[in-house]
Amino acid sequence: MYLWTAFTIGILGSLHCVGMCGPIAMALPYQGASRWSTARNALVYNFGRIATYMVLGSIFGLLGKGVFLAGYQSALSIGLGVLLLVVALFSINVEQRLLRLPLLRRGIQQLQASLGKLLRVQSNPSFFSIGLLNGLLPCGLVYMAIVGAVSTGDVLRGLAYMGLFGLGTLPLMLAASLAGNWVSLSLRNRLRSLIPVFLFAIALLFIYRGLQFDLPRGILFWEDAQQVPMCH
Repeated sequence: MYLWTAFTIGILGSLHCVGMCGPIAMALPYQGASRWSTARNALVYNFGRIATYMVLGSIFGLLGKGVFLAGYQSALSIGLGVLLLVVALFSINVEQRLLRLPLLRRGIQQLQASLGKLLRVQSNPSFFSIGLLNGLLPCGLVYMAIVGAVSTGDVLRGLAYMGLFGLGTLPLMLAASLAGNWVSLSLRNRLRSLIPVFLFAIALLFIYRGLQFDLPRGILFWEDAQQVPMCH
């Protein structure tokens, strides 16, 4: 997958992030901290979040590599594109559907309980840990980026893809941490309604990429393929 799309998803989708993850960023324990300490702690929190994204990117990049080695890279890219199209066209709320799964719902509840405890502790490790756990919370935008990481078909590229996605979300998320509740609820809802547009555009890019994988069409290739030397 084109790496530039990761940063684009992050920078455009960060408006959605402010609405979804902004409350956690604004609830960070900054009590009594100076302006520079607050900025430093906000960065530590956001780098924790990006670190989780990068770990997820490496895992799903490895998964994509297995698919690529099996020779299904074109089918994977087209299939993921079609899946994103369905989600976009029918406005499927992936987060809510996943939370209907009992096992996942219990895991999220435990995650939220851990976040609640960390939000009462003011220290660099706690800020970083809050970011790490925040990166695991259900988020349709993160899932869209994970789809891109899978399509890279490589561990390092998957890691880089999610890292660039996280960096794209950094400016607005950092601003949300420092500026407080400056985005109105109505604006958040309008921004959230734009997510299907992002999904639609990325889905078309996936499908286009799947159709562009080079396949040998020349007669000479097939003639040479019949003359491959054998070991026995």
